[in-house]
Amino acid sequence: MTTDTIAMAQQRGKDGALPYAGAVTPNEAFSLLQTDSKVILVDVRTNAERDWVGRVTIAEQQHKSVQWSLYPGGTPNPDFLSQLLAAASKDATILFLCRSGVRSRHAAKLATENGYTQCYDILEGFEGDKDTEGHRKSVGGWCKAGLPWAGA
Repeated sequence: MTTDTIAMAQQRGKDGALPYAGAVTPNEAFSLLQTDSKVILVDVRTNAERDWVGRVTIAEQQHKSVQWSLYPGGTPNPDFLSQLLAAASKDATILFLCRSGVRSRHAAKLATENGYTQCYDILEGFEGDKDTEGHRKSVGGWCKAGLPWAGA
């Protein structure tokens, strides 16, 4: 299962000309985390988002938090790369997660540009896109998929 999932993710990367190894759905990400204890999920949302909106509940050793941007203000995290290096080795399989899949793509790209070899974006993110009423968690994402998470 792990090899097939990685192959599909890498094919998405090739098909989309992604500047990192590939992309996984939330369900595929969870499957990878369950079948390979060396896979790491790096949540790049702000600490405030994790505290106020919720966080994934997976094995602690597989869940790392490295903010892409800082709250308040949304300024880039100047220590992103050094914090990522403290969280994961450059040859680790890293699944990047954010709210809707935008910051995670940027994080996967920057990590790849800095020598990380197995960076994957988690498509749809934690909350997914907004529905027609402007609410999240109902269109796509980790929460909508029914994967383990704890609310604020």
